[in-house]
Amino acid sequence: MLVRLSIRDVVLIERLDLSFADGLGVLTGETGAGKSILLDSLGLALGDRADAGLVRTGTDQLSVTAEFDLPKAHPARDILKEQGLADEDTLIVRRIVTKDGRSRASVNDQSASVGLLRRIGDTLVEVHGQFDTHGLLDPATHRSVLDAYAGQALGRTGCRAAWKLWQATRAARDMAERDMKAARDEEDSLRHAEKELSALKPQRGEEADLAERRQTLMNGEKLAEGLNGALSSLTPGGADIATSLRSAQRHLERIAGMAGPAVSSIIDALERAAIEAAEAHELLERTVADIDLDPRRLEEVEERLFALRAVARKHGCEVGDLPSLLDTVRRRLAALEDGGSDLARLAKEEQAARLTYIEAARTMSRVRQTAATRLDGLVAAELPPLKLDRARFVTTIADLPEDQWGPDGLDRVAFEVATNPGAAPGPLGKIASGGELARFMLALKVVLARVSSVPTLVFDEVDAGIGGATAAAVGERLARLADDVQVLVVTHSPQVAAKARRHWKVAKSVTDGQTVTTVSPLSDEDRLEEVARMLSGESITDHARAAAASLMG
Repeated sequence: MLVRLSIRDVVLIERLDLSFADGLGVLTGETGAGKSILLDSLGLALGDRADAGLVRTGTDQLSVTAEFDLPKAHPARDILKEQGLADEDTLIVRRIVTKDGRSRASVNDQSASVGLLRRIGDTLVEVHGQFDTHGLLDPATHRSVLDAYAGQALGRTGCRAAWKLWQATRAARDMAERDMKAARDEEDSLRHAEKELSALKPQRGEEADLAERRQTLMNGEKLAEGLNGALSSLTPGGADIATSLRSAQRHLERIAGMAGPAVSSIIDALERAAIEAAEAHELLERTVADIDLDPRRLEEVEERLFALRAVARKHGCEVGDLPSLLDTVRRRLAALEDGGSDLARLAKEEQAARLTYIEAARTMSRVRQTAATRLDGLVAAELPPLKLDRARFVTTIADLPEDQWGPDGLDRVAFEVATNPGAAPGPLGKIASGGELARFMLALKVVLARVSSVPTLVFDEVDAGIGGATAAAVGERLARLADDVQVLVVTHSPQVAAKARRHWKVAKSVTDGQTVTTVSPLSDEDRLEEVARMLSGESITDHARAAAASLMG
């Protein structure tokens, strides 16, 4: 709910800090005192269009800050998380407008776009007056409102899962169709590619192996020369080093018993050296024997390597991708030869998923219809006391065209009204007059209070054009609504003001030649005087005070 509103330099308001609490709060005052300025200021903080004309004369800019205390699961917190903004204990939105019309916005002291501010604001406050075009007057919101009223019985989760499956199977079928069409268009080239790649028989890792063998063959003579040189070094004078080491080892073994441990260590070292030298000699001989100096072998390796690279360039891929390309080409040709059985299977799966979705969506439609009947009945019961006894409220549910179906079903939902007997129902915002519209909104909100996520409702002159028992009925319903949500009302009706838990008086005065609007919280005694003034006019009589006391109960 709204807990604080700070206004600086907005039209006639120089500096104003207001604190709010739960329940029903009213703002009263003479016509022209500046009550609308408060609503304009709150609207700015919630993302309404900026107007340089709101900046107080003689100042460079205005600022409005609103602070809200919200439950942990409130939708505004999800928006903050989605946008990477800090989520504090309270939510603070701020708007600054300069005299040249420029605007800046912030959320929890972090810069934000006005669009984001408006999106968050829509979850925080609903303003209902004679000229609203948003909230419940926006038909786009009506289905979600009815769904919230229907509650868990709606089965939204199952419908959304069925929609997701249908879309997935449709996407798979679409892709298969595109692949099939492309394959048919490219059949000749696919067959040529398959023949070419099959003849080539590319192997995974083959390019690196061929490149290494090519390098070895290109340097064969130099390698042979080096290896032979090393082999000659191991056999100086015709005797290999291993033989010489073994001979030295035998000489030392004859005197080992006389020489002690030092000679034994030398014998062991000679043994190891002889073994390593023999192994190196054997490896050298084998490597020398393996060297291929046949130039035809180099030609074969280069021919294979260059052929692989040429085909890879032709198909726009790496040599290592050729085996996978061959598999893909064969699979596409097999699909063609198969006559599209995979496509038929996917189409069958899509059709089954579509029917499952339609069944789930139709179930939702039936639940919506039941909820709509119940909602219409409850709203109808609220209308007569609000002087709307000749009016009808109707929730219409119609089928959407298939291209507008979605995860929430097949239905278009609209709240419609008829204000005269025999007249056909029409859009809420176009049929009802200003005063009627506000009272329709009140009746709806009373019924929907427990399912709304918006914690603060503002009614601007919901009592316009009514009085007596009707105004009392409006006040009673506002008070009842305030048991579930915070309600703020701008009113000229003493019957409505008398029901308030908190009361502010808006007044206009002239100080040092400047007109200033002030807003003052009223004590119980001051409230009595204000309600009496609203009853009797400028001259407050004892009779008016007694009537006010009676109204305030």
